[in-house]
Amino acid sequence: MNDLYMMGIITDRGIRSKMIPFLNQSNIHVVLATLGAGTANSAILDYLGMEATEKAVYFAVVSFNTWKKFQKELYSKMQIDIAGRGIAFLIPLSSIGGKKSLQYLTANQEIIVKEESALKNTEFELLITIANGGHIETVMDAARSAKAPGGTVIHAKGTGAEHARRFLGISLAEEKEMIFIVVRSTQKNKIMRAIMDRAGTGTPAGAVVFSLPVTATAGLRFPEEDDVTGGENA
Repeated sequence: MNDLYMMGIITDRGIRSKMIPFLNQSNIHVVLATLGAGTANSAILDYLGMEATEKAVYFAVVSFNTWKKFQKELYSKMQIDIAGRGIAFLIPLSSIGGKKSLQYLTANQEIIVKEESALKNTEFELLITIANGGHIETVMDAARSAKAPGGTVIHAKGTGAEHARRFLGISLAEEKEMIFIVVRSTQKNKIMRAIMDRAGTGTPAGAVVFSLPVTATAGLRFPEEDDVTGGENA
């Protein structure tokens, strides 16, 4: 699936009113938006002639062709090259849970789905689940049933309700939870299936799940490792 990417955009909150319409005009209709804060120190801010700013963070799934066009428009229409305006980046996707979810996340984009990926053989993957607000435990209970470790939650607002009805046959709430879980690649399919079965688009949680390759980790602990440790210490 090396034609698909998770695109991240971090911008000054002052251009929030322009960003979602701009994304939609660029054929990117399913977007998750949340808030953040910049961390640049005072010396850097003084050098750039800027004040400390609050940030808006956006996530969307894009094809490489969509990105190429969008990247040009970020410069020409949003002036992203102006200091402090923002940055955008891509992370390759390794899988998406279900054809309908794929169609929903990439609504109106031309995509090429390939089997091979340069990062296919990574030992770990990051699962990202997008669910309706208030269903964190439903998603985590499903993931834990397949021996997933703990997750981290980001609250966000979503777009693409029209595409949810079109591709998923359901209405999705604007309030979203994004649940991030790092898992072993060998466990990925089982955990994704558990989330899709118990918290997927046919349930009130309305969850969509996909994965990103992880090239290195530190400090991870998994339930089966805790079980082994507990047995040795008993």
